Amino acid sequence: MKKSTKKALKTVIGAGAAFTSAYMLVGNVFYFLTLTRRGINSSIAEKYMKSNSNGGSDEKTIHLNGELDQGKIWFDRADKEKLVIRSTHKKKNLHADYLLPKMDSDVFVVLVHGYGAAPRNMGVYAKHYYELGYNIIAPSMNGHADSETQRITMGWEDRLDIIDWINYIVEEYPESKIIIHGVSMGSATTMMALGEELPENVKVAVADCGFTSIWDIFDQKISKVINIPGDPILTSANTVNKVLSGFDMKKASALEQLKKASVPTLFIHGEEDTFVPFEMLQKLYDAAACEKDIVTIPGAPHARNSIVNPELYWTSVDGFIKKYI
Repeated sequence: MKKSTKKALKTVIGAGAAFTSAYMLVGNVFYFLTLTRRGINSSIAEKYMKSNSNGGSDEKTIHLNGELDQGKIWFDRADKEKLVIRSTHKKKNLHADYLLPKMDSDVFVVLVHGYGAAPRNMGVYAKHYYELGYNIIAPSMNGHADSETQRITMGWEDRLDIIDWINYIVEEYPESKIIIHGVSMGSATTMMALGEELPENVKVAVADCGFTSIWDIFDQKISKVINIPGDPILTSANTVNKVLSGFDMKKASALEQLKKASVPTLFIHGEEDTFVPFEMLQKLYDAAACEKDIVTIPGAPHARNSIVNPELYWTSVDGFIKKYI
């Protein structure tokens, strides 16, 4: 082989190796910032979340966030205990807050929190159900709050944890009637769980501002933030995710899971939601094979539907639940 040919070959190999290294570096960085506990708590991720999830300084945003904070305070003060059960699909313990009911009831609500949040973020919802006398179990999602894991699975592995909690309730209270109510990533988790075989005790689900799939929401975010297609970055991050979290993000779809759903589901979304695009709502609703209804909240940004219009929100939710419980 000529020296010039060898040199050219080395150059090509070197360039390829450099590209592969850069490609995987980007994937690792994206994975760390979005799918690990440390990543979402970093200053970079925190700044992004604040700028994209109703973290502005206008009067409306301040009011909405203030109402949400009041819900957190109520949750913190509520009479509750910590529950711990063993996962059936991973070698880990699952943690949840159990709000002790003020009256006897066979109705249980599993409240599923969103990305970057914790059970206490579901205080507004917990307070409403508590006042109805229902039992409330609020699990910590993977990589959040009391969870023992550091990796975030955007609902996919969490769906199996939710089923473990449902089975725990049924074992302890065989006559229980169960509602699953999820918001944002918690809504996606709920919808993903609905595609699995569930006990007949699960009577109703509420899916509030959930996304169609992990791939779709990340692709949308990357495209919006840096104005390029998300696919190259996501493909690299997905390689990392498969190794560290053990699943393919392309297959982690609430949309596909809903095609197998049988539990009656109420779909809710705010008309001004840009964090999880409002357009995802109709796709999810159309895909659902179960009995269903749909509610849109005018003027509501992401995950603020129950605060912007509590009367419409809770009249719709309570009315839907009463059809089945």
